[in-house]
Amino acid sequence: QVQLVESGGGLVQAGGSLRLSCAPSGRTFSSMTMGWFRQAPGKGREFVAVISWNGGSTSYADSVTGRFTISRDNAKNTMYLQMNSLKPEDTAVYYCAAKFGTIVTTGAQYPWWGQGTQVTVSS
Repeated sequence: QVQLVESGGGLVQAGGSLRLSCAPSGRTFSSMTMGWFRQAPGKGREFVAVISWNGGSTSYADSVTGRFTISRDNAKNTMYLQMNSLKPEDTAVYYCAAKFGTIVTTGAQYPWWGQGTQVTVSS
């Protein structure tokens, strides 16, 4: 069983930055593909970014490309999402998710999810 815990959310003004962290339990983190998803009020869950098990491959949603950076430190068992130039439309609950195998951007293919961390961007 894999448990995921997100942290780093909060309230920030438009144009500001936040860094989210995801710390999975267990010793399988270094072999897992990890992703970030978000869900805004009244909207469905959407893909944000994903990183391969060794950090060699990443993929981003068009809406965050150039502003967000996904990374991981397998020695620290932690994944990060650096969010810069934040916009009010980035306001959402952000979830980290984990799976074995190749990078995918479809949330339904991730078996393990964290509880989420709220990010609020004020205008």
